[in-house]
Amino acid sequence: MAEKESSEIGRRPTIPTVQRVPRLLALKRCGRAYGFDVDFNSHPPSLIEPEWGDDYDIGLYGRIGLQCHNLQKGTNFKYRCWEKHSMRMTGSMDFYVTLEAMDPATGSVFSFQTLLRDQGPNTPFGVRISLLNIVSRITPIGKQPVDHHWDKDTPAIHDFYKGPLPKWFSDEALARNSNKYYVVPESELHDNDWLQLLVEVAFFSKADRALDAYLPLELNSVVVETLEDYTTEPREKLKANNAIFYLSYKCCTDPSSVALSGYPHLSTTLAGDHLAVVRKTMDGKPEHMRLEVSLTKKQEKV
Repeated sequence: MAEKESSEIGRRPTIPTVQRVPRLLALKRCGRAYGFDVDFNSHPPSLIEPEWGDDYDIGLYGRIGLQCHNLQKGTNFKYRCWEKHSMRMTGSMDFYVTLEAMDPATGSVFSFQTLLRDQGPNTPFGVRISLLNIVSRITPIGKQPVDHHWDKDTPAIHDFYKGPLPKWFSDEALARNSNKYYVVPESELHDNDWLQLLVEVAFFSKADRALDAYLPLELNSVVVETLEDYTTEPREKLKANNAIFYLSYKCCTDPSSVALSGYPHLSTTLAGDHLAVVRKTMDGKPEHMRLEVSLTKKQEKV
């Protein structure tokens, strides 16, 4: 048997180590940020490794952030998949999502990060779920400050959009205030990423965030209510900064095939037709957006 070289004698086996990162100010220097790159819950802090997962809820949160960016910047970026994420409890659940997006105009693929706060059912005015997109930017986000504060007193949000969500609109109100409403024509219902996202958010709330996978949803009708005026055509109301969306849709699946996480009793209530009221507001800060969904009996059209 060949003798070992002297450099190998007594060598200890290599032991994998967790990559540690500097704290606080040093994170800014290395372009890393807590939540997106560094685990809040590990001591000492460790890097968050890419998973390239397929969890439906994380993907939905990522797409909300991407659509917020599209609405404010006039882009048409498409979601591809999420790369990594972390969570932090702050009275609500903060989700730090790093995803992969694509610009269909150029075919380029890039990294995108968004911070979304899921405020759940414990919100005022009977709102069933409130999703607050705090920031969405093309990486690196660690070198830029993140404004976590939602300005609820901003003049950018009219009092009309505060307080309890409205009940389902009446035909009389639609006829009386036709300038305030926009009835989306059937030709615009499909292949519209923004409307499809809103109906997914509404259904996600209906399922108490228990969806394991996307279920086929069919938009029947959409009516937009907003105080904002349009400059060229009524369809601009779809992208109003502050608006209320009345969604009629159908879950096109067999109840027994619904994929839920620990809520089998909900499967009998999810298939079929649904109504939802979704309120979208923006406080005027870059990449900030709030979506509130009400699906209580008083706010559904029976």
